[in-house]
Amino acid sequence: MSRTPQEIFEGYLYAGAMTRNADALAESFTADGVFEAPLMPAGATFPRRLVGREEIRSAMAAYYEQQVKDDRSPSLEKSGYVLHTTSDPDVFIAEIDAVFDGDGDDVAVSLVQIFRIRDGKIARLRDYFAPEVMS
Repeated sequence: MSRTPQEIFEGYLYAGAMTRNADALAESFTADGVFEAPLMPAGATFPRRLVGREEIRSAMAAYYEQQVKDDRSPSLEKSGYVLHTTSDPDVFIAEIDAVFDGDGDDVAVSLVQIFRIRDGKIARLRDYFAPEVMS
């Protein structure tokens, strides 16, 4: 049975933003999957382009091991998203407003992700967000 865009997105969100589990994140991609953050400048801490499940796994594990800037964590209660389907059944877009709780001040981040799926896994993900959020 094929997974829905919502199931794919929520699995990706849980593996990445919520649990920072590089193994689970990598497994949400096809073996030859591509993970891109086109707005990231060269040399940034967050990877700009990763190709293949194993590169995604190792690069994101290294990223997750780095010390977090502060004690902020994503708030499911304050955050939200809308999924947009397209005329191509293998492509959907996630419009996200994430809120991170912290020491008295919330930080809101808006981003857009474009997913291309194959056989229920992410074949290509283009993640558009402000680079200063992740560097």
